Amino acid sequence: MSAPHKHSHGRDHGHNHPPDPQHLHSHPHAAPHAASPGAPRDASDLLADALMEGFDAAEDKPSFLRVARIPDHLHGPDGEVQRLVDVEMRYAYQVGTASPAFGADELVYLPFPASLVRERATMNFVYVSLRSRRDVDLREMVDILREDEARGGH
Repeated sequence: MSAPHKHSHGRDHGHNHPPDPQHLHSHPHAAPHAASPGAPRDASDLLADALMEGFDAAEDKPSFLRVARIPDHLHGPDGEVQRLVDVEMRYAYQVGTASPAFGADELVYLPFPASLVRERATMNFVYVSLRSRRDVDLREMVDILREDEARGGH
């Protein structure tokens, strides 16, 4: 298990927010057309950011989950109730890139200068029942929340 993630969440820095005005959104995206750095961000992207930053900063995590309307249970494919047992947050720093070399059986590695290294964060909600486990990533949770809102949920 990794050490708790600690740093200031002030205006000049937060998850995926470099000190400059450009916002790097690198939460997981299910679709290949996800917003790229500097592209306009939709309401789902903003909700994903708010969930991550709010949960990370919350002293009372269960209360934050209730206020954010994160379901404490979901129904599995067989209708069995699955209960929320873990909220996982992972932080990574991409420090370089590697890709296949043209015409050779090796990788081309390009390390990033310090100014290009950015924090990337992911969030996962783990639901379990007696017979199954379901991992819901941040993008899917945002979709669940938006669908519940569209049905008139509160």
